[in-house]
Amino acid sequence: MRICVVGAGGIGGLLAARLAQSGEDVTVIARGPHLAAIRADGLKLIEEDGRETVSRVAATDKIAQVSPQDLVVLGMKAHQVSAVVRDLHVLYDAGTAVLTAQNGIPWWYFFKHGGPHEGRRLESVDPGGVIADNLPADRVLASVVYPAAEILRPGVIKHIEGNRFSISEIDNSKSERATRVSEALQKAGFKAPVVSDVRSEIWTKLWGNLSFNPISALTHATLEDICRYPPTREAAARLMREAQAVGEALGIRFRIPLEKRIAGAEAVGPHKTSMLQDIEAGRAIEADALIGSVIELGRIAGVATPQIETVYACVKLLAATLARAGGRLQIEKT
Repeated sequence: MRICVVGAGGIGGLLAARLAQSGEDVTVIARGPHLAAIRADGLKLIEEDGRETVSRVAATDKIAQVSPQDLVVLGMKAHQVSAVVRDLHVLYDAGTAVLTAQNGIPWWYFFKHGGPHEGRRLESVDPGGVIADNLPADRVLASVVYPAAEILRPGVIKHIEGNRFSISEIDNSKSERATRVSEALQKAGFKAPVVSDVRSEIWTKLWGNLSFNPISALTHATLEDICRYPPTREAAARLMREAQAVGEALGIRFRIPLEKRIAGAEAVGPHKTSMLQDIEAGRAIEADALIGSVIELGRIAGVATPQIETVYACVKLLAATLARAGGRLQIEKT
């Protein structure tokens, strides 16, 4: 397949490197020193077990320079999609699919939903409807992203843990294109099942993200630390209970117990969440897709979310404070 990965950061870079190694025709959209390093030396991937590979991929910072593709992977974070979505049309031909690989509640959540809120736009994840107006829902394939990966240095991606990308049509139907993408990802070494209830799976992952991410950003603690310290373990559980009430009011079935979900996060070990990594690097955070969206869904469903709203306010203020100062926040040894 001709595959363009827009945003070759941690997850996008992991996908691009593995897909290129498996023989797919891969182009990446990247910027700055990362782009320069990929052009000069290839895209290096350091696997979880320490194995290193280098993939030669086409690389550019201009979407307009890329020809139509079979698959477009949106590898950036949720708040970055609106900045590129108007330019994606040059990548489309009649059969092009767009795989969304963002955390949190997706902008298309109520599209092809079939419920009472069919077609409703979520302001928290698609302000002004920019994404919905420029990315046809018929092109969208959903994914639920489980791996953790990061840019170790320009041109180098470090795979930290996890190997699953669940794939689905957003109406949960079976399709040839979903199967084709699933097979390509499996050939690249991923577990990539085609799932039949993608929104429930999104909520199961979000259940942890909306609690552990903000707590880690505010405390600078790892997943292991949060789960092993009783007050923060209980704080995470309270946030998760509120979120579960919202999800269930919208028809979501949570298939695992809350405590098992927390235990799963604890088992990841001393891992810094993506939100903590962003705070430490002075980058914008995914607060709206991971937390603000749940608050908006709670209002739609008529479910109160006071504790989620409190944590959201604190994280947003922290991010705004760092943005005004042009700074970052890290713990240093004395």
